[in-house]
Amino acid sequence: MLKIYNTLARDKQEFTPITPNTVRMYVCGMTVYDYCHLGHARVMVVFDMVYRWFKASGYDVTYVRNITDIDDKIIRRAAEKNESIHQLTQRFIDAMHEDADALGVVRPDHEPRATQYVPEMLEIIAKLEANGLAYQAADGDVNYAVRKFEGYGKLSGKSLEDLRAGERVEVTDSKHDPLDFVLWKHAKDDETEEVKWDSKWGKGRPGWHIECSAMGSKLLGEHFDIHGGGADLQFPHHENEIAQSEGAHQCQYVNYWMHNGFVRVDNEKMSKSLGNFFTIREVLKQYDPEVVRFFILRAHYRSPLNYSDVHLDDAKKSLDRLYTALKGNPPQPSLVREGAKFLSSPVKGRSGGVSVDWNEPYAVRFKAAMDDDFNTPEALAVLFDLANEVNRSQSAQSVIQLKALGALLGLLERDPTVFLQGTGSDDAMIDEQIAARNAAKLAKNYAEADRIRKELLANGIVLEDSAAGTSWRRV
Repeated sequence: MLKIYNTLARDKQEFTPITPNTVRMYVCGMTVYDYCHLGHARVMVVFDMVYRWFKASGYDVTYVRNITDIDDKIIRRAAEKNESIHQLTQRFIDAMHEDADALGVVRPDHEPRATQYVPEMLEIIAKLEANGLAYQAADGDVNYAVRKFEGYGKLSGKSLEDLRAGERVEVTDSKHDPLDFVLWKHAKDDETEEVKWDSKWGKGRPGWHIECSAMGSKLLGEHFDIHGGGADLQFPHHENEIAQSEGAHQCQYVNYWMHNGFVRVDNEKMSKSLGNFFTIREVLKQYDPEVVRFFILRAHYRSPLNYSDVHLDDAKKSLDRLYTALKGNPPQPSLVREGAKFLSSPVKGRSGGVSVDWNEPYAVRFKAAMDDDFNTPEALAVLFDLANEVNRSQSAQSVIQLKALGALLGLLERDPTVFLQGTGSDDAMIDEQIAARNAAKLAKNYAEADRIRKELLANGIVLEDSAAGTSWRRV
């Protein structure tokens, strides 16, 4: 039975879909005014993993990940760049897709843009006003009256007084309460028509929070299974989504809330203000995208992810070990490779065209790990144990099983020879290391010779000395 840590319940719970064998999942996506950073990469990879596992478990999944294409930051950036909102957002949407494809992220079933759902947003705001939960302030904005919604704070677990000190609370003289948040922003005289829509409250544009309530309810229904996003969205964004959606529709909004942990750099939260900010494409200039995906997945999705070159170098060596086990061990099923993108077909019982034997002991362990709140570190540990079995037995079935289970995580779908050459573990590099070791031995620098031998062994290369010289083999 699959269990998910539900932020709303603050506990791990058995997953029971609203409709049998069906999963409806919404994930907060990107605000497209700049290139995606590693925090975005983690959201994309984590929920891609969740999507794949639901599909592999036999569920019919509808996955929605939105795009915020109207926002104060977008308006400012477009003005700075002297381009239209549409030109700016389309440019960064294209870049986002390039980054996601490189990381092996399957496209969501729906990728709605906020600007396409303004009528649905206005409909929800009208319902909130009719239910006494929204009011038009003196400055023309329409705000949500937080204290009139009885359940406000249930996701973050804080009282209204605690939440008043929360981040991103907008305070204006026209609000009835400092916690009230904007649903509809009145148009300013200096704003272009591109950011203005007609409404019963006058020209304006939607607030950030109402966008997701409208897109989620339109595409998944007023009550759906899973809502995900980064931990930083828990308050105020997701808290406000609940207030809007439940206040308008008078029913529970979401059953399970999932939040992935922060990305940290040197144990500090990654942020532009600290200057420790890395875009996906900056990282991909140094590291293979599958290495970055592996790096993200080997931490549990709810744990902090500490970024450093050392950790990525270690991830590369670990992924090399898995590919080394596959290299030269037949059979090798046909692979699909498209540029930097590695593809799979996450369908029931299969992955990348390779069947999974779910009765086999390694697969049983893998499934138990994934069913325990998507425990990818434990699932990857199973892959390494299976790789050891491949090295010992060279069993064709073990090779197939390793590839099939790896592909469920979006890994090990490439030609091993091609991957290993790309990571620097090619034959020429090995021969150079052996030559350096031989030189160290001639110089009686046995410590250096032993260091080189151990380094090669860590990368799956065994050296064998004989009277004829030194040979090597992969394990």
